[in-house]
Amino acid sequence: MAKKVLYLDWPCFGKADILETFSLLGMEVISFFHDHYTERKDAAFDEAFDAAVNDADFAFSFNYYPLLSEGCKRHNIPYLSIIYDSPQVAVFSYTIINPCNFVFIFDSELAARLRKEGISTVYYLPLPVNPSRIHKILQKKPANAARYNADVSFVGTLYHEDHDFYGRLDGISDYTRGYLEGIMDAQRKVYGYHFIEEVLTQNVIADMQNASGYQLDRYGVQTLEYVFANYFIDRKITQLERIELLNAVAERFSLKLFTVDCNAPVIKAANMGTADYYTEMPYVFANSRINLNITLRSISSGIPLRCMDILNCGGFLLTNYQADFFRHLNADEHYVYFESRDDLLAKIEYYLSHERERIEIAQNGQRAVQANYSYKVIIPQILEIVFDNFGRK
Repeated sequence: MAKKVLYLDWPCFGKADILETFSLLGMEVISFFHDHYTERKDAAFDEAFDAAVNDADFAFSFNYYPLLSEGCKRHNIPYLSIIYDSPQVAVFSYTIINPCNFVFIFDSELAARLRKEGISTVYYLPLPVNPSRIHKILQKKPANAARYNADVSFVGTLYHEDHDFYGRLDGISDYTRGYLEGIMDAQRKVYGYHFIEEVLTQNVIADMQNASGYQLDRYGVQTLEYVFANYFIDRKITQLERIELLNAVAERFSLKLFTVDCNAPVIKAANMGTADYYTEMPYVFANSRINLNITLRSISSGIPLRCMDILNCGGFLLTNYQADFFRHLNADEHYVYFESRDDLLAKIEYYLSHERERIEIAQNGQRAVQANYSYKVIIPQILEIVFDNFGRK
């Protein structure tokens, strides 16, 4: 019998892909939305959910929402969540232990951290891709093809303006500022191990809390160390790292930025503005000779969505080191990673001048992710996990 799924229809990446997949699997979709979906407690949401859920067999959302979990718990149906954002403080909600939950996290270190705490409702899953959608898009010639051709491109924010939470810490002491600058400088030199939470002292945390006015959510078990490390400090490290590396690249090579940061301080790059996820980004990835990834530092080990999308589009991916790549792909066969500023520049120079090798790696990467990590492969696998295990927890 075909399943019926209640789908939380918030403005997210992946909507078209998951709805196409549900349709291919013969599922009926109940589209549901409520303005308060990000709240931790809300009677109006509960009432709307109870009216909408009807006879759904399970609920689905990208990212994790405690209210949706509580609704599924009331109605004794599974809640399937695929997380693609980081950080994701909602996974530290008390509701994460609800037995209805099946939460798939793309960062294996975060999944292992939660599992170690006895939370059996979380699983590790690399983010899926949709080859059929990309194939249809790339068959069409874009209206402004020259916009998407690049020697080197970077798609993403520089955390330069609205996302700079660190900039709200104006009132911290000189000691705290110096301490934070020291640990940020140290973390920037290290890939593969995230230590910021471990080195935040109680005095430093108290100073940051006083300056920011931040208070912990009473509905979760997230710590101040987690929040300040992942939301404040990691974004600042990422900002500094991206600006430094992109400026270094732009000094030597032709670089296009596709970013919301209209005042991005990368002087010699061509700032192309934003690229729409569905209608433009595939052309950027497919038509850039080298696509850069500089991972947000709160992603400890995971493969970012940007990287999976680049590979799915047949783009050549040059990324910083992330441990989860080695679970699924082969370096220098499917993608290339850099370990430092100098290594990044050397590899750009090498692969711009070795076209056949670059194209072969891009094609290998595309074949690997499309064969093994497409929605039509991944979703049946995780649905099997859900319905084989629901009710046994």
